Amino acid sequence: MGAVEQVDESVAAARKAAEDGRPRVAYDLLRDAEAWLDTDGLALLADVAYITGDVATTFEAWERVHDRAVRAGEPLVAAGAATQVAMHLLLDTGLLAAVRMWVKRAQRLLAGLEITPVDAALAVAHGYERLLSGDLVASLDWARYAIEVGTTHEVAAPVALARVMEARGVLFTDDVAAGLDLLDESAAVATSGQVDPLSVGLVYCELVCAWQGLAQYDRAETLTTEMERWCEGHPDLGSVHGRCRVHRAELLRMRGDLAAAQAEAEAACEELRPYLRREFGWPLTELGTIRLRRGDLAGARTAFLDAHRAGWDPQPGLALLCLQEGDASTAASMVDQALERPLGVPSKELPPDTALRRAPLLAAQVQVSVAMARPEVARSAARELTQVAEAYTSPALEADAAFAAGTVDLVEGHLGDARRAHQRALDLYSELTMPYEAAWARIGLAHANRAEGVPELATLEIETAEEILREIGAAAPRMAADRVGPGREADPHERVTSAGGSRASVGRMLLEGDHISLSFGGRTVRLRDLKGLRYLARLLAEPDREFHALDLVTAEEGTSAAQPRPPEPDLAATEGDLGPALDDRAKVAYRRRLRDIDEDIEEARSMGDEERTARAEVEREFLIRELSRAVGLGGRDRPTGATAERARVSVTRAVRYALRRVDEHHPELGAHLDHAVRTGTYLAYEPDPRAMVRWTVPDR
Repeated sequence: MGAVEQVDESVAAARKAAEDGRPRVAYDLLRDAEAWLDTDGLALLADVAYITGDVATTFEAWERVHDRAVRAGEPLVAAGAATQVAMHLLLDTGLLAAVRMWVKRAQRLLAGLEITPVDAALAVAHGYERLLSGDLVASLDWARYAIEVGTTHEVAAPVALARVMEARGVLFTDDVAAGLDLLDESAAVATSGQVDPLSVGLVYCELVCAWQGLAQYDRAETLTTEMERWCEGHPDLGSVHGRCRVHRAELLRMRGDLAAAQAEAEAACEELRPYLRREFGWPLTELGTIRLRRGDLAGARTAFLDAHRAGWDPQPGLALLCLQEGDASTAASMVDQALERPLGVPSKELPPDTALRRAPLLAAQVQVSVAMARPEVARSAARELTQVAEAYTSPALEADAAFAAGTVDLVEGHLGDARRAHQRALDLYSELTMPYEAAWARIGLAHANRAEGVPELATLEIETAEEILREIGAAAPRMAADRVGPGREADPHERVTSAGGSRASVGRMLLEGDHISLSFGGRTVRLRDLKGLRYLARLLAEPDREFHALDLVTAEEGTSAAQPRPPEPDLAATEGDLGPALDDRAKVAYRRRLRDIDEDIEEARSMGDEERTARAEVEREFLIRELSRAVGLGGRDRPTGATAERARVSVTRAVRYALRRVDEHHPELGAHLDHAVRTGTYLAYEPDPRAMVRWTVPDR
């Protein structure tokens, strides 16, 4: 059998395997024959690679189809491939500058040709790029054009996606009631049986996102249940299942099943890790929110900071964490900045940058402003939140607005209004089966009852709230029973002060033989030299810089070992390693994205579009960070798997042991470091900027 016949046989077998629901078999067959695949074979490889989690190969295969078709003078095929690249960039990276470049390539290829189904798919890509860029009017126009072309040419998938896009456009630019009706119609189109499975999954996901963004949790829950049932018959759908898990985690959190919600969020992070880039911050932020409710403050901080490093905005979760930790000043600064200068992270999973997207931030601003004794800011935020709730006719938003208004009324001394508002919030949260929020409404009601001179009712509400929180596995709030109880006259909204005690302006670490001295806050202690302290010295020397655990191990083993230490495993060895964090193919793909973004920046600058230029430059910085995280000191590939995991465990244990020893001898320094040192795969010393601590450490 000749080489051509062997390739044809492999492609035929791969196609059959894909149709039979065995994408991994199809993927392996096609990768073995990849160098000899024609454009049809490459397109099939792109599809099965996506299903199996090899997104880099998906991009590369479609780009190869595009390049071959251009050289062969097949503009329609090339345009279709360019559209596929644009759609996958939208789905899995959020890099809108790169999306725009591929949309433009497709448009140039289609210029002068008759209208075809490719035009409908391209209109969807263009419309979503406009939606995520905040141009809602243009997005709506592209959605309606996609529906028109797709209907004419009888291609169901672009029509289904465009109808969701149209509904969201109408919601935010024209008529909320009409937009809600269009969302219902979109679900009917998706389940008509005429749409391919991946597109159906995407439509379901879009609809759930839309309903949850509107705080219409009952509808979102119903649709999520339908989506889960549908997914059971379609086990291989790329990132769809992971996205579904995030929605399920959100709803479980709302219903108070926090343990199950955390399990779903953690599973979603694992499933979405191969697919998402910036949008990976979405499941991480949900995980942080769940951990915060369960009282795992360290875990919540890790998740929120990981989301931030992914290019996502973790607010208001990170601000509420700071408030829970007692740092109301930082919390207020974070929320104020998020409202005044939103990051505008493009995401299909969040509402566009509209009043609706401000709602969670406004609710948080009320809480942190009350803690900071800023009643005028709290009142303004509560008033705006009420307007948002009225505009979108959402019972959940109405409950949030009532709780916010009651909180401000209580601070301002309008006790009757405060009691009625908190009772309204409690009634709504209870009807919506949102126990965590209902418990907080009871706490607010208790504050109002106490202030009105009815301590018996206040105690009853507090006890009921604490029982609810125990039942759902939530941590007792810091401003509950400890502030309102029999005989207590404390102001329930007394200002929360910053934690951390006195602030030192200079910290010093010195190596003294087989001991290390630490000076902080006017006190010096001497500890036995520990490997964890040596790791810590590297972190203290460069605040806010991330160090990979493997880099710390390698650097430490390269230093002089003047003091004897117990033998440790060779964590720098490569045996058992599962390969670099980004393989060569993925790094090439990242560099191609950088070229696309550079092209978009150049075009934006030539047009004088400063906002587009700024957003594209943010995307460029994100990609550069991703590449830099994939290589270690000296440009080496960072391995994943066994070697990196051993390094993470070893370094984390060493640093945590050292921190415990510090805390035993110098509690003030121990508290500072416990708050500022982050461990894990990436370690960093991230002190509160207001602390103004400057460290002198041993020269390595």
